Amino acid sequence: MKIYNNPPKSDWEELCRRPNFEQASLEQVVNNIIEKVKTEGDVSLFELTEKFDKVRLNELQVSNDEIELASKNIPKQLVTAIQLAKENISKFHEAQKEESKQIETSPGVLCWRKSVAIESVGLYIPGGSAPLFSTILMLAIPAKLAGCKEIILCTPPQANGEIDATILFTAQLLGVNKIFKVGGAQAIAAMAFGTESIAKVNKIFGPGNQFVTKAKELIQATGIAIDMPAGPSEVLVIADQTAIPSFVAADLLAQAEHGPDSQVVLLSDKQDIISKVIKNLEAQIALLPRRSITKKAINNSFAILLKDLDTCLEFSNSYAPEHLIIASDIAAQFTQKISNAGSVFLGNYSCESAGDYASGTNHTLPTNAYAKSYSGVSLDSFYKKITFQQITQKGLQNIGPAIEIMAEAEGLMAHKNAVSIRLKNTNNV
Repeated sequence: MKIYNNPPKSDWEELCRRPNFEQASLEQVVNNIIEKVKTEGDVSLFELTEKFDKVRLNELQVSNDEIELASKNIPKQLVTAIQLAKENISKFHEAQKEESKQIETSPGVLCWRKSVAIESVGLYIPGGSAPLFSTILMLAIPAKLAGCKEIILCTPPQANGEIDATILFTAQLLGVNKIFKVGGAQAIAAMAFGTESIAKVNKIFGPGNQFVTKAKELIQATGIAIDMPAGPSEVLVIADQTAIPSFVAADLLAQAEHGPDSQVVLLSDKQDIISKVIKNLEAQIALLPRRSITKKAINNSFAILLKDLDTCLEFSNSYAPEHLIIASDIAAQFTQKISNAGSVFLGNYSCESAGDYASGTNHTLPTNAYAKSYSGVSLDSFYKKITFQQITQKGLQNIGPAIEIMAEAEGLMAHKNAVSIRLKNTNNV
């Protein structure tokens, strides 16, 4: 982990830049995958799964028997934990429902907005060495609460050609049964354009590596909606003199173990805190099963000593982290100064892992500084908002003259006439 001592603000932009795969090569590779899936359908999915996942499949869709068998093999303690998380996530997202309110903007002019569920959605669930069954909870729960009619789930197969049992159990628990053994950019392309087996969806959700993120970016340009650019995971921790170094180190490592392209950042106004955290990092990383992956991420990461906590918050807003932890006994005092972050964790006991699993908030969040303009997934992510207006004769008389003047000023005389013809009819009645 690199350490910087009070870098000038002129260096901040460079420090905030995430480590990236070479973009031109990445885009070309992903474009080729998308075109192959569009033109060859299921055949391409079998070929690409064998190429990238080293698995030869006979079927793309997970059978009901596979789902039932997997569900019987989940340890009871894990079942209980998943059910607790389901309850908390459901509570938090259920509370996000809004009643439609009719507003009379002028006498006789009534306007309102209605939330309508997106009919079909695709959920991408990362698999491989760390199958993220928790992401199903974060995506399928609000999709079900919103009332989405069709939910497609894609996730890469394991080396034996099967899907992780916990992913299948969690999907079944939430009523998701259209599950496909497809990962990577090819899964995004399949859900975006449809194949013989996988139905085309209206919006695609879910995090992934840079190939998945680039695929989502490219299909968005064709008119398919996505949740957000959600790439390699990241965390920024602001630690003051009241921080507990072992806790901070554990939080940094929790994000670093996601993958070698993850990034973790430590900010502090105390040199001794940085030194103690790094000492704890070295001790804890040696005990991790995924330490080789974690070490690569730590090598892409850094700590910065800054003059005070206000400067730490200023840097954090420039970085716009996916996860922001304020490791301080007075963390709540700084909430008004946070303008760019995906999800914020306040105090020494608010570990980021709680948000990943069971506190109730959503863990599908914007990365790579997109927190400056995107929010994390919520119930609203699964809705379209349709506006309505109903205008009486009296209402048109109240606002009609203003519409006529504005339309004429823009040179749109047909717009003006659509009002004038009605006002003339009203005056003749």
